[in-house]
Parts: sequence; structure tokens; C-alpha cells
Amino acid sequence: MSETKPTDAPLFSAPIEVRWRDLDAFNHVNNSNYLTYLEEARLKWLKHVPGEWFSETAMPVLAASQINYRRPIEWPARIAVELYCDRLGSSSATIGHRIVGADDSDTLYSDGHVVMVWMNPSTGKPVNLPEAIRHALGGE
Repeated sequence: MSETKPTDAPLFSAPIEVRWRDLDAFNHVNNSNYLTYLEEARLKWLKHVPGEWFSETAMPVLAASQINYRRPIEWPARIAVELYCDRLGSSSATIGHRIVGADDSDTLYSDGHVVMVWMNPSTGKPVNLPEAIRHALGGE
């Protein structure tokens, strides 16, 4: 699989400082921490979304995640997680992501995407994307 670099600017970029505790025995960031970095970036982005994106009847859940590990992240490092909208559905959004060097976006550590589905927590059934999310992702 080839490395990808979207042509559009990211919808959000979250800088993250790599912590010593993120490392494994090989002095690389443990693969499970990539998911934590992605989660942190999505939450930082959601905090910047104007309007209601979370309520008693509509909240996001992670339905799928896919990560391509391109190169190890070593400590010390400053990274940036870039988020992109890959697809908008009626109740879901596919969010593309790239983890890059904070000072050099050509240094690609990983890429991939996650699928977020908005659901009603009482029923467990999907609901329409909140208008705030649709608008933030470039939809109607």
C-alpha cells in the first residue's frame, strides 16, 4: 500500500508531544498508542466544532479503525495528527488521518481512517449526523 498525502488541507491538525511512557522496549512508540493519539486529535477537533454534536439522543461511537504504520516514532518527538473528511453518510463519517512530524509534515508515521457512527444510546440504533458535524465536515 502506498503512502497517501491528501491534496486538501486538513480540517484539523492536533499537535501532540510524545511521552516517555508511550515507548516500547525498542524505544519506539507502542502501536496501541497511535489509537490514543488519534482519539486525542478527534476530541480536540470536536471541542472546536461549533454547535451541538453530542446529546442524550445522539452521540458518536467508533465503529471501525484502520492504521497503516509507515515508520516508527522515536522519543523525543513532536507529532501532529491531521484529520480529513473522507466520507459523509447519513449517520456516519469516515475520518481520514495522518500522523506526521509536527515540524515536517512530509515525515509520515502513519495514515488510515476511522468510521464514527452517531447513535442513540437508549436504543443503540444509528441516528442522523448532527447538523454541526455535517457542517464541520463540509456537508450541507
